[in-house]
Amino acid sequence: MKIPRIYDDLSKYIEPNKALIIFGPRQVGKTILLNGFLKNSGLKYRLDSGDDINVSHILSSSDFREIKAYAAGYDLIALDEAHKIPNVGQGLKILVDQVPGLKIIATGSSSFELAGQIGEPLTGRKTTLTMFPVSQKELALMNNEYDLKRQLPEWLVYGGYPAVQTAETLAKKRAVLEEILHSYLLKDILDLEQVKGSKILLDILRLLAFQIGGEVSLSEIAAKVGIDTKTVARYIDLFEKSFVIYNLRGFSRNLRTEVTKKGKYFFYDNGIRNAVIANFNDLSLRDDVGKLWENFLFMERMKKRVYDGIYANAYFWRTWDGQEIDCVEEREGKIFGYEFKWSDAKAAKEPADWKKTYPEATFEVINKGNYIKFIT
Repeated sequence: MKIPRIYDDLSKYIEPNKALIIFGPRQVGKTILLNGFLKNSGLKYRLDSGDDINVSHILSSSDFREIKAYAAGYDLIALDEAHKIPNVGQGLKILVDQVPGLKIIATGSSSFELAGQIGEPLTGRKTTLTMFPVSQKELALMNNEYDLKRQLPEWLVYGGYPAVQTAETLAKKRAVLEEILHSYLLKDILDLEQVKGSKILLDILRLLAFQIGGEVSLSEIAAKVGIDTKTVARYIDLFEKSFVIYNLRGFSRNLRTEVTKKGKYFFYDNGIRNAVIANFNDLSLRDDVGKLWENFLFMERMKKRVYDGIYANAYFWRTWDGQEIDCVEEREGKIFGYEFKWSDAKAAKEPADWKKTYPEATFEVINKGNYIKFIT
């Protein structure tokens, strides 16, 4: 089964003498996307990997003559896993500046490496795309609303990684998620200096996984795992930059009653979150359905904003006396509040302080009846 992706036609994003950079977590389909485009591009291209020692040597050398010779005669240079090449940004800059008409595509899984290497050298010389696990927006290209709702329970538990979606049995889906977590996502972080083992990383991730929807205290996590707060903050920053978790900050206009110091964390994929806590039970057997629903809706909405080019700042809102809104978007000079509710048993009301403090803001409850429009 081929799942259509938002970026299937990369020709819309490629320009001569400008690098197209494709970021995203491991195993979300960047290599498949790249190969599919190249196969049907009609261009004379060169495809290499950042794992190739010779390619790495050439592009990290800053040797104009050698780099130009490497690209001679090609319409397009494609680099998969480009973040593995030291100083790759400088090499790409030379290609962009010194080879007239050349088109360039580079993919990278670890944003903390690739973004740092390409940012300054390629200022004004790049277009950046971020690719995620399969989104409901993409799934809607091949399914109607009935199908999306029918598949929802499985998505809440197993998430949207392509290999998970195409696995034939639930047992295989679990095995794929375990492999992605331990062999790819954690490995990216363990490959960095001063990160020596996976136990503490997993302990921190488990604590975050159980606290979806609530503010997280780094000092409390540090006390529970037995390390200092600065180290916890550094590891969490690595999780963020390697597309494992997303940090959501509190919305405030500096009112004393509003919670702003602590953040909330969401997992980029529900399946990875459940792999971290080793719980793939059906929804009927779980006591965390509300957390799965909130994580799912927030991340799917974020994917929609990225894919549709909706420029917005996202927050949560909460007061010290417990009034809250799960997601706040600040866009086009307006404020939009969204409350996520799995159960329809009790209708959610607009918080009194929210209505009083932000009378111009909207408020909407997102539930199983209206969620598809919100995220697709």
